[in-house]
Amino acid sequence: MKLRIDKFLADMGQGSRNEIKEYIKKGLVSVNGNKVRTPGDKADTELDIVEIDGARISYAEFEYYILNKPSGVISATGDSREKTVLDLIESRRDDLFPVGRLDKDTEGLLLITNDGQLAHRLLSPRGHVDKTYFLRVDGELTDGHAKLIADGLRVDEDFTALPGKLEIIESGPASEAYLTIHEGKFHQVKRMMEACGCVVTYLKRIRMGNLSLPAELKPGEYRALTNDELLELKSF
Repeated sequence: MKLRIDKFLADMGQGSRNEIKEYIKKGLVSVNGNKVRTPGDKADTELDIVEIDGARISYAEFEYYILNKPSGVISATGDSREKTVLDLIESRRDDLFPVGRLDKDTEGLLLITNDGQLAHRLLSPRGHVDKTYFLRVDGELTDGHAKLIADGLRVDEDFTALPGKLEIIESGPASEAYLTIHEGKFHQVKRMMEACGCVVTYLKRIRMGNLSLPAELKPGEYRALTNDELLELKSF
């Protein structure tokens, strides 16, 4: 893939477009040993050797991050009033996006990438990619609710959820459980709990497919996926 040299270097975190323009003016940028003359000169991301002041810069077409989304941040690429998940990621790329969405008050695992094909596979209901949540509710969750969810819970007149799995941790006036579903409908977990006569008071996604939220990631923290994690995600 051929890219403008200023985009190539900006994508790889080597500076803003204006900063890269200055590097070019100073003769610090080269492609295959030849000095770049203008920011519009192009380089092949797979074949060409791009250097800044003698240091080689390799191009990664895609980036993948796992974020522990904190409450109060929206799952969007940009917003004029609200803080978004992309505001938490230190990357100069302008094509990153969250894979799916978590409600503003929901915490936990969110994948950030610019790989549209992977995102489509992970989000498609036909892919049956598990999404597991830890939840607390006001209300008593019972084995009867677990059976309803396993059979495919009728949420309302317009929506019946695909069969899922409810693992009750504690049952009582306030209950705790793990819920595994395959879809990502609007407010789905909250709507499912309402159909069970409960109100969600805390919600955190802890797993997506084979990818689990790392225990060391505090809310608002993130890291790049490991090669093994990426291979497992791409196996779906």
